[in-house]
Formats: sequence, C-alpha cells, structure tokens
Amino acid sequence: MDTHITLDHGSGGLKTARLIDTLLLPAFDDPALSKLEDGAVLNGHDRLVFSTDSFVVSPWRFPGGDIGKLSVCGTVNDLCMAGGTPKYLSLSFILEEGFPMDDLKTIVASIADQAREAGVSIVTGDTKVVEAGKGDGIYINTAGIGFLRADLPGKAGMRAGDAVLVSGSVGCHGAAVMMARAGLLSENSPLISDCRPLHQLSAAVLDAAPASIRVLRDPTRGGVATTLNEFTEGTPFSIELEDRRIPVDPPVEAACDMLGLDPLYCACEGRMLIVCAPESADTILEAMRRVPGGENAARVGQVTDDMPGKVLLKTAVGGRRVLAKLSGAQLPRIC
Repeated sequence: MDTHITLDHGSGGLKTARLIDTLLLPAFDDPALSKLEDGAVLNGHDRLVFSTDSFVVSPWRFPGGDIGKLSVCGTVNDLCMAGGTPKYLSLSFILEEGFPMDDLKTIVASIADQAREAGVSIVTGDTKVVEAGKGDGIYINTAGIGFLRADLPGKAGMRAGDAVLVSGSVGCHGAAVMMARAGLLSENSPLISDCRPLHQLSAAVLDAAPASIRVLRDPTRGGVATTLNEFTEGTPFSIELEDRRIPVDPPVEAACDMLGLDPLYCACEGRMLIVCAPESADTILEAMRRVPGGENAARVGQVTDDMPGKVLLKTAVGGRRVLAKLSGAQLPRIC
C-alpha cells in the first residue's frame, strides 16, 4: 500500500482506481457515487438550493476540526443559511504529490463522519494530483444541493426595530486556526474552532418563527462585523450592536489580544446570525438554546435607521463607533 500520494494517483489509471475503490467508496458508501458515472442522478424537489465552496485552510488540522470536517460544514451551512435542508454533496480533492496517505485517510474519515452527522450524501466527486511544490498538500472543493424549506426575503425584508441574534460565541474558528498556525496552542488548550454543521440550528429557527425571519447568515471570512456590513450595504438601515451582549469566550479574547485581532472580525464556522421581527426574538432564542451549539445564543443588537448603510458598536461606556467592513486579508487561509 502506498504511504504517500504520487502523480500516478491522479493519472486516471490503476492507482486512481485503487484509491477510489479502497478509500473513497467504502468511506462514503452511497449508491449514486458507487456507479462511478460522470454525474449523479438524484431524487429531486420542486425548488432547490445550490452552493459551492473551496477549502485551502492551513494547517489542514486545527483544534476542533480539520479541512475535511470544514469542507462539509462550510457547504452544508451555506445551504442552511439560504433556507434549505442539505441533501447532496460533491467532493473534489486536489492533492500534492508526496501528501501522506495516512493524512488523507484521516481527512476522508472526517468527511464521512461529518456527512453522516449533517444527513447529507456524497454522490459525485473528482481527484487530481499536482506535482510536488505546485500545491500545498491538499485542497478540497465541495458543491451542495438542498431542498428549499423557507423562502427568506433577505436584507430587502429588514425593518427598523428588527432584532439581531447570534447563535453563540464569536471568533472561535479564526482565533484557533491562527494560534495553531503560529504554534502557540498547547495540547490541552481550551481554544477550539466552532466548526460544526448548522442544519439542526437553522431548522429549529425556521420551525420556531418562519414568517419572522428576514436574514440568516454564517459569519465566516471577515467575521460578524463584515457580515453585518453586507446586510446594511445599499439599504436605508443601519445595525447597532451592544458590546456587552456579544458572547466572546475568554480563550478567544486572550488569543485575539495576543495576536492583535478583533473577535468581531474573526471567522466563525459554526455560528449563525439572524435578523428577525422583534416580537419573535425570544421565541427564536429559546429554540436555539435547546439545540447543541446554540446554548449561548444571544440578542446582540437591532436594526435602526440612524446611519444608513453602517454597522455601529455601542460600547460599555455608552459611546458608539463604526464597524467598517474588513479591509485586506486579516486572516488568510482560515477556510
């Protein structure tokens, strides 16, 4: 058995077939995938949600997850935020010659475990191998299809007075990856990524108050501050956050202090932002708090018309400052 990826594994020949037959097909065990056709024929639905994402995180393993877990969660969560129930994923690897086979097995097992947890089937895929020095170990692309369960109005549906909610503590993923990259995390560090699928949380929110939801979004690159700026851009509304209400875990605060980062600009990979009608906020919070990953859900702000297009942070001493969209690459290669 080969111990490292070689160019032969990307040739389409015997070693490619062996990689597929001995590692990938047994891991994902899906009838549509096992046919090894160029595409999969799937059971459908009247309206679909479709998304795709690529994952280049460095290091590929980080506290709380790895690139395999992230590749499933990232696309599953995008489908959930569009009001969908995730159903199917494609999976494509770009592997660098010399990548350890044991590491690939670990990543494949992580993908399989996360797909089972999220209730999605991996139904088609691809593998390419590039020469040593022409990649960075492993990149993954996934595309996902979900069945639409709620047609959300998006930011066009926002109104002054709407509540802004977050499902848990912010900045965990970005802080964990950056600390791991810098070699500053001990084995028993409490700082871990929040990487997790949001299918249960989003379903709970949509079941609790479907007509009250304006926007769902997972604050990945650019964090909470940048994502909320995307909500207000081009609208007559602003969003005002209350600093004291935003949940930030102490290990994240400590890491951000050390690295000179702001948790509000650090990526999350297992959190969701919700803008909803104010009268439904408590109902939605209660629903989230009953679901794993939503125990620390909080109401963190509201939609206003004070400064159209802006996001404002109300500080502990009563002042306000503008939270601009992230400029530049504060946290490169975190997803």
